[in-house]
Amino acid sequence: MVSEQRIAEETLQESKVAALETSGTMSGPLVGAATRTRRRRRVEAMQLVLRGLCMASSVASISLMVTAKESSSVTIYGFQLPLHSKWSFSESYEYLVGVSAAVAAHSLLQLLIGMSRFLKNSSVIPSRNHAWLIFAGDQVFAYALMSAGSAASGVTNLNRTGIRHTALPNFCKPLHKFCDHVGISIAFTFTSCFLLAASAVQDVIWLSQH
Repeated sequence: MVSEQRIAEETLQESKVAALETSGTMSGPLVGAATRTRRRRRVEAMQLVLRGLCMASSVASISLMVTAKESSSVTIYGFQLPLHSKWSFSESYEYLVGVSAAVAAHSLLQLLIGMSRFLKNSSVIPSRNHAWLIFAGDQVFAYALMSAGSAASGVTNLNRTGIRHTALPNFCKPLHKFCDHVGISIAFTFTSCFLLAASAVQDVIWLSQH
């Protein structure tokens, strides 16, 4: 409650500073308050940019994965066998799509809330409880993305290298379009993980200052 009251007081003071800036009658301590307000706004704008990039990266990952499908043929022991590959045939790929969708929804929600408060000239993070909640969510989703990306990478690597001491070939040669879609999707997944980690760092900085 003390923290929320303090944040409310800071917001009120910043509103007064903004009014004085408009009238051009600022001097002394108010100049420092105006500087702190501008710095805070820049930091909050960066937080919103990270949210937007994370959402875009997650959506790109989902789009590439769900369009990953291809049909071809492969020769094993002299026999020509048909191949048909689709992302939904692998539980690891389904897991990646599910986690990426959850991250996209999380990022969109935080972006909408943050943009609404930012446009009203209020603090994007209204309280320490809210900051802790966002931090926990960012951490959980970042680890989930890392897990999903690692699992999908293992399946993709197996498709690309085949299995030693067997006649199973490199399936990515006849199914190169499928493997390219999956590979880029995994790259976007790890990009989203990095962006969430950066957001978590921003959350920690905010908590340390309030």
